[in-house]
Amino acid sequence: MGGTDCSPVTGYIDPNWPRPGSSDYVCIIIVGYIPSFGLEVTAVALFTLALGLHLWFQLWYRPWFFSTVPVGTVMEIVGYVFRILASKLNPYAVSYFVGQYFCIAVAPVSYLAAIYAFLSVMITRAGHKYAPAPPRFILWTFSVCDIIATVVQVLVLASSAPRTPMEKTPTAQITSYWGTFIYKAQNALGPRLRVFAIATFIATVAMYVRTIIRLVETAEGLLKFLSTHEAIFACLEFLPILAAVFMFIVFHPGKCLAPARTAGKERDPFLPLSNT
Repeated sequence: MGGTDCSPVTGYIDPNWPRPGSSDYVCIIIVGYIPSFGLEVTAVALFTLALGLHLWFQLWYRPWFFSTVPVGTVMEIVGYVFRILASKLNPYAVSYFVGQYFCIAVAPVSYLAAIYAFLSVMITRAGHKYAPAPPRFILWTFSVCDIIATVVQVLVLASSAPRTPMEKTPTAQITSYWGTFIYKAQNALGPRLRVFAIATFIATVAMYVRTIIRLVETAEGLLKFLSTHEAIFACLEFLPILAAVFMFIVFHPGKCLAPARTAGKERDPFLPLSNT
């Protein structure tokens, strides 16, 4: 739509922000509002703080299975930087919309991969008999399914064609797995590991809330109610992910699965506690 006749158009146009004529811009503001500069700066600041803490824990505890969390946090930062650019430079820019949507939509895949890996480690520590599925099956199957589901979500929304996602999401299934595992293994885990498992379960629920709103948004399509109200974005996208990321800091798995520097040797997280 950039550089073409924009009348008539359906969508939000800011009366105080005229459209430029560059080919990188469209006739409407795709998100349906001017992104809040304050919200986006707050998001960048908080996710940057979280990134620094996660990198520190990653270097100190060396939990390889949690290494995707910093990757996802970097994507969150980049996504909100694109929203800052849209807020201050031009909200009609296609590149800013694509950049922020892709990064913010895909970043949670990295967090969920870490959750799948942590659940796999916890199952190995407590015992396979408490798990609804083998640990490596959980790790690889759910990671692949989550990537596929996210790619489909992005492609469907990009096509602007409403869809009704009827299938179960990997996030819903892993939430169920966490709850089942905690219930069955509560005595085997002990009080310390149980607290960390419950905290991760809460973080998973927060991500599930975010997943639900993304699925409904995908079903509606672009330029509809959910995708054009920043209050919904802030409460059901930004806050759940931020809460999960900081939950991972307070209850970082490295704190409960023993530092890798014990006795100067790397510890294999897939070994049971009795072997370390």
